[in-house]
Amino acid sequence: MARRSRPSDDLKQLAEELSGLLEGFNEKIDEEDVREKVLALVPAFHKLRDLGSSIAPSDKGEAAIDRLISYLLKYPLTVIDGDELMVVSGIGEWARRVRELRVQQGWWIFSGVTFRDMKEDDGQISLESNEIDVSAIRPDQYVLMRTEPDADAAERWETLNEIRKQPGGVKGKLLAYLRKNVGKPVTGEELRYLANDKKEWARRSRELRTEDGWPVATRMSGREDLPVGVYVLEEDKQAEPHDRHIPDPVRVEVLTRDGFKCTYPGCNWSRDKLAKGDPRKFLELHHTTFHVEGGENTAENLVTLCNVHHDQIHAEHGKKKK
Repeated sequence: MARRSRPSDDLKQLAEELSGLLEGFNEKIDEEDVREKVLALVPAFHKLRDLGSSIAPSDKGEAAIDRLISYLLKYPLTVIDGDELMVVSGIGEWARRVRELRVQQGWWIFSGVTFRDMKEDDGQISLESNEIDVSAIRPDQYVLMRTEPDADAAERWETLNEIRKQPGGVKGKLLAYLRKNVGKPVTGEELRYLANDKKEWARRSRELRTEDGWPVATRMSGREDLPVGVYVLEEDKQAEPHDRHIPDPVRVEVLTRDGFKCTYPGCNWSRDKLAKGDPRKFLELHHTTFHVEGGENTAENLVTLCNVHHDQIHAEHGKKKK
């Protein structure tokens, strides 16, 4: 069994011990026997791991996984190199521990691969709070997206694995998973895993909204309350065919113009007024000139309504036609 790292409070002493071991190795450099040199370097290698795992002590426990989350919590919304995590964990399997933090404990740790896929699809992903150029994030880098774990994550990952094993295409699996979590935020990391790491997952998620009419909300589709890389199926119901092809830029323009509020007279509902028992749950776009009457998917012909008043207007219009 490989030797575990041994964290210490005395960094200076560890550094001095490492320096001494390297000096001892230096005396072996001219040895012809390769194994002699390797054996001389082993203690220095262990001591270096001890030093690395001692730099970021954890108040959560002594295990490598505890040091990893403690380190990430010191730098939320910051791009962290995988090499940094290797150092503070003191183990070779640090990437597996990062996955356990994500899957078993519910920490929103996004990888550079996930950001890359979202960037290639949306073309405008950003983390404005830290002025991070997401397009420059490498696959072996990570970002802790929030400082509290997701309590429902472990249960969701069980569902995720069940759907992942089923036959069928990526889009169908994404929809099945989102429908299992209506109204609940799920992360891009979950969707990428569900798609078996196929980079098309971000495009397929967008198509569910823009082509198939499923109300999959993201920050880039106008839900400013959602963090980057988080998806919510707002209702287990497809939009009417004429509402399925409103471009996201137009959607955001209308929502912004209307202040992210229902424009129905006397309503003025917005998401910050969500209340138990209130049937108003989300905002939709309504064609002032109905699509069947020639109305177009333009900002000039669209207004923001809550789901209740949108349904009400269409019901009243249907009665008039009869």
